Amino acid sequence: GIPLTDRMDYLAPLSNNLALVLAVEKALGITVPERGQTIRVMLAELTRIKSHLVWLGTHALDIGAMSVFLYCFREREQILDLYEAISGQRMMSSYFRVGGLVADLPPGFEDKVYAFLETFPDRLAEYEALLTKNPLWLQRTVGIGTISRDDAIAFGLSGPSLRACGVPYDVRKAHPYSGYERYQFDVPLGKNGDVYDRYMVRLAEMRQSRRIASQALQRLQPG
Repeated sequence: GIPLTDRMDYLAPLSNNLALVLAVEKALGITVPERGQTIRVMLAELTRIKSHLVWLGTHALDIGAMSVFLYCFREREQILDLYEAISGQRMMSSYFRVGGLVADLPPGFEDKVYAFLETFPDRLAEYEALLTKNPLWLQRTVGIGTISRDDAIAFGLSGPSLRACGVPYDVRKAHPYSGYERYQFDVPLGKNGDVYDRYMVRLAEMRQSRRIASQALQRLQPG
């Protein structure tokens, strides 16, 4: 069933792998070793970044900002390279397994993750310099597609779309799994529930994902 979960959301395949294996592990009473849990968290957060990059790039392209699309896919390619390094597949990796992982990380993998995490803040700043205060971007996102907090809950919104409406709900905080309770991170929120808030929340979430992945990487270091 794990390859099927890869295809439920091709932008975040490992996130769906994780949901399945956690359910099976809970049903069977399986405890995953600490290293396996840490690697899962690190890769899940890189997956979140990769998914948000596609959202941001295509969103910008739809509004008329082609450069941002190209930049976002530049960083996405780096994460796909990491997928390939661990599984031989750039998208449908099926890397998580019930009880752990397909295999341990290959030699040098942590260094590649570190290199990506070190450069990523500058890339985020690059996106923001192009969009966040751009008059055209503001005109096309501020006050557009506004969803109230109550409607967001009634409609069953989740993830950054829900949090952009000011609802402080994140499963990693509300019901921690894979050791998330041991990581320091914030839950970004919006105020107005419009397109601009959804944009800002996703930018902030990528920063928090980098923060979590960096902590996981430190946990993997010997000693």
